[in-house]
Amino acid sequence: MDPLFKALSYFRRRKFELCADQCTELLEKNPFDQAVWCLKMSSLTEQVYVDDLETDEEGIAEMLMDENSIAQIARPGTSLKTSGRPQGTSQSVRPVTQSGRPLTGVLRPGSHTGRPGTVEQAVRTPRTSRTARPVTSSSGRYVRLGTASMLSQPDGPFINLPRLNISKYSANPSLAKALFEYIYYHENDARHALDLAAQATQACQYQDWWWKLQLGKCYYRFGMYRDAERQFKSAVRQQENVDSYLWLGKVYIRLDQPLAALDVYKHSLENFPGETCLLTSIARIYEALNDMNLAVKYYKDVLQYDAINVEAIACIATHHFYSDQPELALRFYRRLLLMGIYNTELYNNLGLCCFYAQQYDMALTCFERAVSLGTDDNLADVWYNIGHIAVGIGDKNLASQCFKLALVINNDHAESYNNLGVIEIAKGNIDQARAYFQAAANLAPHLFEPFYNHALLAEQTGDLQTSYLVVQKALDIFPENMDSQELLNKVKKLFAAL
Repeated sequence: MDPLFKALSYFRRRKFELCADQCTELLEKNPFDQAVWCLKMSSLTEQVYVDDLETDEEGIAEMLMDENSIAQIARPGTSLKTSGRPQGTSQSVRPVTQSGRPLTGVLRPGSHTGRPGTVEQAVRTPRTSRTARPVTSSSGRYVRLGTASMLSQPDGPFINLPRLNISKYSANPSLAKALFEYIYYHENDARHALDLAAQATQACQYQDWWWKLQLGKCYYRFGMYRDAERQFKSAVRQQENVDSYLWLGKVYIRLDQPLAALDVYKHSLENFPGETCLLTSIARIYEALNDMNLAVKYYKDVLQYDAINVEAIACIATHHFYSDQPELALRFYRRLLLMGIYNTELYNNLGLCCFYAQQYDMALTCFERAVSLGTDDNLADVWYNIGHIAVGIGDKNLASQCFKLALVINNDHAESYNNLGVIEIAKGNIDQARAYFQAAANLAPHLFEPFYNHALLAEQTGDLQTSYLVVQKALDIFPENMDSQELLNKVKKLFAAL
């Protein structure tokens, strides 16, 4: 069998390591074979290739030193930072991030940590994820000889980027695109990738939308969002493509302009109706804006075109659970289980749905399975939920043990501190309960429950000044909470009586 054909066969069957080894043997015999050189670049790229649309997480620097937003105090509903609380029957008990957004059904970049307001909060933020062109056989193909920059040292990198003549390769369309992907994904060198993309764009006389898209991706990685926006718009005008629309919407989201991103996605749906990536992006923005009804509507549209979309099923199930419909949520989670998803989070959610649907025997079985599959990253939440169920059935000793187990696994689990404080109040340990509430408030300042419980405890013990100050913090976090408002009015009346 021809060695090059064998390498191509490995590549088509996605055996990229074998393909790279076969290309290495061929390059040892003829180091200037551009076809083999290009094939090895593609195989090395595919080994590390990831869809960078889904792997963009904001760091502390981007969160705290954002210089791209136009208005510091945006109107409600026009910014992801000032989104209001969700509307619904029992949304007050839905867990939220530090930015006030409800936790989504699946863990996405940016959906768990939120946007902390200070460096301390950012540091404490918990952590809870191409085919080759056809080439003929060696008997009929034309072997082109390259230059010395193609030579690779045995112990060095495959391509020495500082010695690479970028202007030469940018004028060769058959090599430039594979070389760009190798530099961008495998070497993770955005500077050289940007240089190659810029020169290749000039070489094709600005007529190739693909290079404009890659230029925008490089600008986006450098934080030059307005430059990236111009490149993506130019790519869309030249050739309408789903990737270009998705990247353009991503730029607007990073610029905190969700309405502009929605306009881009909805306009693209006119050209690509039923595209699930676009529908999912729209649903995510509405979910971030706390418009859960519209978010669920678009997630259901996703399921019409892709009935096994895990994200849509999980988000709809989460919405039903926090809307006091555990039976409907149970149906969606069971569907995920039938699809072959087998992890701790799914069994944990199944256990909660079974408990609130009064299927107690199934709830215990699901939680046993969740504990057996759990790791240090998620086991604390499982024990916290088991403790919450123990509170529901009235077994305070079991609940206390479960919350303490959660704290053993994760000492920064604020919800467990809060619930331990509630149990200590029932036991009459006022000082211990106060310490638990203060610890929970320090660890999770975005939760209103520790502040409300602390204020209620202070009011019962006669410390009206502390109660007034703490309940004000609870109302700042969740102004719609009626219990906090009633407690504030009660404290005000007691002050007036004094």
